[in-house]
Amino acid sequence: MTSPTTATPRSEPGPSRWQRWLPLVAGVAAVVIALLASQTPVLDIVKYAVYAFVAVLVPGTLVYRSVRRNPHTLLEDLAMGAAVGICLELAAWAVAAATGVRPWLWLWPLLVIVPFLAVPALRRHWLPRDYAARVPLGFSWTVTGVVVFFMAYLSETFLRRNVLIPTSDSNMQYLDLAYQLSLAGEAKYGWPIHVPQVAEEPLYYHWFAYAHMASTSLIGQIDLNTVAYRLTIPALCALAMVLIAVAGWRFSGRAWIGAGAAVLFGVIGEVNFTDPVSMPLGTQMGFVVWHGMSMIHGWALLIAMMIVLADVIDRRPDRPIRSLGPGAWVLVVVFMLVSSGAKASTIPVVAVGLLITAAGLLIAERRIPWAVIWCGLIAGGAQLLATAVLFHFQAYGVTVKFAATLTRYTGEYGPYPAALMMVLVWFAWIMNLHLRQGGIVALLWVQRGRLDPTQWFLFGGALAGILTFLIIDQPSDGNQYFARTGYTYSVILSVWGFALLLDRAQYSRRAKIMLAIATGVFAVLLTVINWVFAVAPAQFPWVVRVRPIIGYGLVLAAIAVVGAALWWLLARRFTAMRGKGSVVLLAAALTVGAPGLVMDMKKGMDRPNGGGYFLTAMPGYRIDVARWVREHSDPEDVLATNNHCRALVFEEKRCDPRSFWLSAYSERPVLVEGWGFAPRAAPLGFVDFWDQDLLALNDQAFVAPTEATLHALRDDHGVRWLVLDRLPNGTDTPVTAPSEALAPWATLRYDNGKAVVYELLPR
Repeated sequence: MTSPTTATPRSEPGPSRWQRWLPLVAGVAAVVIALLASQTPVLDIVKYAVYAFVAVLVPGTLVYRSVRRNPHTLLEDLAMGAAVGICLELAAWAVAAATGVRPWLWLWPLLVIVPFLAVPALRRHWLPRDYAARVPLGFSWTVTGVVVFFMAYLSETFLRRNVLIPTSDSNMQYLDLAYQLSLAGEAKYGWPIHVPQVAEEPLYYHWFAYAHMASTSLIGQIDLNTVAYRLTIPALCALAMVLIAVAGWRFSGRAWIGAGAAVLFGVIGEVNFTDPVSMPLGTQMGFVVWHGMSMIHGWALLIAMMIVLADVIDRRPDRPIRSLGPGAWVLVVVFMLVSSGAKASTIPVVAVGLLITAAGLLIAERRIPWAVIWCGLIAGGAQLLATAVLFHFQAYGVTVKFAATLTRYTGEYGPYPAALMMVLVWFAWIMNLHLRQGGIVALLWVQRGRLDPTQWFLFGGALAGILTFLIIDQPSDGNQYFARTGYTYSVILSVWGFALLLDRAQYSRRAKIMLAIATGVFAVLLTVINWVFAVAPAQFPWVVRVRPIIGYGLVLAAIAVVGAALWWLLARRFTAMRGKGSVVLLAAALTVGAPGLVMDMKKGMDRPNGGGYFLTAMPGYRIDVARWVREHSDPEDVLATNNHCRALVFEEKRCDPRSFWLSAYSERPVLVEGWGFAPRAAPLGFVDFWDQDLLALNDQAFVAPTEATLHALRDDHGVRWLVLDRLPNGTDTPVTAPSEALAPWATLRYDNGKAVVYELLPR
């Protein structure tokens, strides 16, 4: 067990007020600098700050304070309050969307603020003064450092790589970003939610993150693409870093474990040895926080949910930090429900983790852990509700296949024996993604398997993420999201294990300082080595993708073995070294991934036009015409377009139906744009559109328009605007606009030379 040697008690003198608030100022400044460096309008930054404070932080914190009984720190109140505020905002958005009053959504915070001002019993939650501890300066500055580093990472990989409003026809953009923007646009105006590129297709998907973005735009009066491409991701990343630190502190009772978890979560990346950095076996942090905007939104809510789950599970009287009280159960239900629609991979991992926790506690304590069972039932109910209502029982191509992501690398052996290749691929997988979890092994060893309830909870979640990833197969490696859910559990438990090992070794203060310096030097050295000597990645055959990791990992393993042997020999002579080598080895293992995010930044810097990942053309003329439509149409208007394909691919020139630009930048539904990410098509790859009659009706309006065709589009499908791209993807010659043929039934409204907009006339 650990003793709660954490923070400065409030009765003891501590740093001055300005010293305590300076880390917050520095962290906010880092976010603002990153935004300004990416040409974010200053007024939008100010609007967002006001929105975040008034519409998320204040109502969420007030409600959180009214629910929790025993306050710990102001930082915890604010971080958890922000998470609660996001949940409350979603509920307000849903009511406003269902009742058609979204223009009045900006008033929803008054539903919380007014009662907390008017009711005397609630007024005390505005300025509580009974916190159990002050936040140590070391903790604050460490977490601030993580936020500063991660803002630099986001700046070089995402913010500065994607132009806010593309104007150049040579502009490139990461493929998924326009799709993410289109979902936010649908959440801003649509109800019920449909696939923006196929206006009549319901969206069975985890879309709560996009409702959050839509709410931000509606309440803050901020352009939606500024919200999606600039403001939301940095803010949610900073919140997640703070929450993981708060969780680590609350679980262990030790502030520095929380700070260390933030470092492991937001600074240490994956172990690769390629330039540009590759991700053959996946990624836990790099890239995923911005390429799919639901990931970081889901993570923030997951970490907050972990805090309240651990609180209701671990009710020991001698726990290091006092319980939140019975109100934690209310928060468990709220976070379960919202998380189920924030990220589809969250609740399954949480549920499996609770099952492992229940089994562990049942064996260890010889009694039924009813709190865990109740949490599991709540998780099951939330998942069932989401599966039925949000996902409509869609499977998204999920199948059961053991280690599907790994076995593809062992199918082409070349000169190597199959068994050896299997061992090497698993070695690469552990090196690439799981060295950061090495502290879990230390914790199990030091504790001799006798875990407390919170440790069982974290161990269950970490193991559940890995097991679910290994058991499930999903197109486009979607099963990696289960491992990413478990990652939030594992980084906390890993640092906790390191702390226990450090305690056991009885390092002096001077030795701890030397260890910290040596670890930092080691991280910098590895980063320089990767920057200078990393090899170019190969693509095919599959097996060559992991060779750099295998080679790099074997070299590091050999160095570790030699270093351990030398330490053992020296310890025989110098007794002060005895029992301390394992700490050094674990510190090195936890740090090996330090080059990962830095090399990802280098990848972005080397590819300034769109960044280093799968790019698609996003020419300025298309953005111009889409935004013209946005300014001159009503939100319920449906568009039709002749451009459905991102490109024609393969020898048979199949349509790659991942075209999203029109629905994204117009914030309007399109009858048939690109259907590649529609839930019924996404698991199948490049397939033909499922309703060929509808597609033919759509395309006839641009090729051979007739009165019957255009009236059918307008009267039967709600189409009001035709957007013709003269340079549709996959064609070599410009398309001629059928202006004369359309003249009796449509009016030319806009022509920028490369795209044309027609408005259909009523009968």
